Amino acid sequence: MRTLIFVALLSLAACSINSQYSEPWTVRTVKHSYDARDACLVKYAASYAVDGSDASSVGRTVSSNCEAETNALIASSNPHNDPTVTAAIRQDSEFRATGFVLKARGQYN
Repeated sequence: MRTLIFVALLSLAACSINSQYSEPWTVRTVKHSYDARDACLVKYAASYAVDGSDASSVGRTVSSNCEAETNALIASSNPHNDPTVTAAIRQDSEFRATGFVLKARGQYN
């Protein structure tokens, strides 16, 4: 009986540690939004691969071309409209876009 109670308590503790899985549909929605944004960034980065401009400025351009996907990601992962989170996601989009541009140019592993 004590073993059963111990196992039950451990399983409850494990659930409280991973609180993100209390709403698995939200996790799936955010993952889908990340994937859609990254697919858009890769698509536009490939079209700018031959552009000789600075990679960070091209990254900003690519990121702005994927504004709809970035906004969907912000909406799904920031339900309380925290401006700090919104700014971080936009900065991450530019950073990832720059990385995808460099990768398309063969300058980044």
